[in-house]
Amino acid sequence: MANPTKEEKRNNVIRVLNQARAMELQAISQYMNQHYNLDDMDFGELAGKVKLIAIDEMRHAEMFAERIKELGGEPTSDLADSVTKGQNVNSIFPFDSDLEDDTIEAYNGFLEVCRQNGDSITVKIFETIIDEEQIHLNYFDNIAGHIENLGDAYLARIAGTPSATGLGTNGFAVSGEQA
Repeated sequence: MANPTKEEKRNNVIRVLNQARAMELQAISQYMNQHYNLDDMDFGELAGKVKLIAIDEMRHAEMFAERIKELGGEPTSDLADSVTKGQNVNSIFPFDSDLEDDTIEAYNGFLEVCRQNGDSITVKIFETIIDEEQIHLNYFDNIAGHIENLGDAYLARIAGTPSATGLGTNGFAVSGEQA
C-alpha cells in the first residue's frame, strides 16, 4: 500500500475537523435550547452557565473552521445530530455529561488521525479543546450529582436566580466560571 500523499493527509485532517465542527454546532444548538428552557423554568444561574458553555462551543467551532480554511477546506454548517428539546431540569445535566464524554472520546480519536497525518498544529488545537470539554464535563457531572443527591433542596436554592451573563463574555472555560 502506497504512502498517502500530502493532499490525502490534508483531506484526512479536514474530514475530522469537519466532523468535530458538526459536533460543536450541534452542542451550541443543544445548549442554547437548554439555556432558554432553564431560564424559562426560573433556574437562571444554571441557564447562565449553560449559555457560557455554549459560547465556549462557538469558539471551538470557529477554531475548527479557521483551521479547515487554512488547510484549503470548506467548513461544514451541518449539525452532527438533532437537538433534543423539552428536557426537564433533572435530565439536562446527565444528558450533557454524556454528550461531553462522547465528544472527548471522539476528539481523542480525531487527535490521533491528525498526529498520524503529520499535522501537529491541529493536534494542539484538539488538545486545547479537549481540556475545555473536560471542564464542561466536570461541571455537568457536578450539577447532575447535586440534583441527584440533594434534589428539590438544591433546585429550590437555584430557583429565581438571574441568568444574565452580559455582553462580551469569554465563555465558561476561559472565564474561570467552573466553580
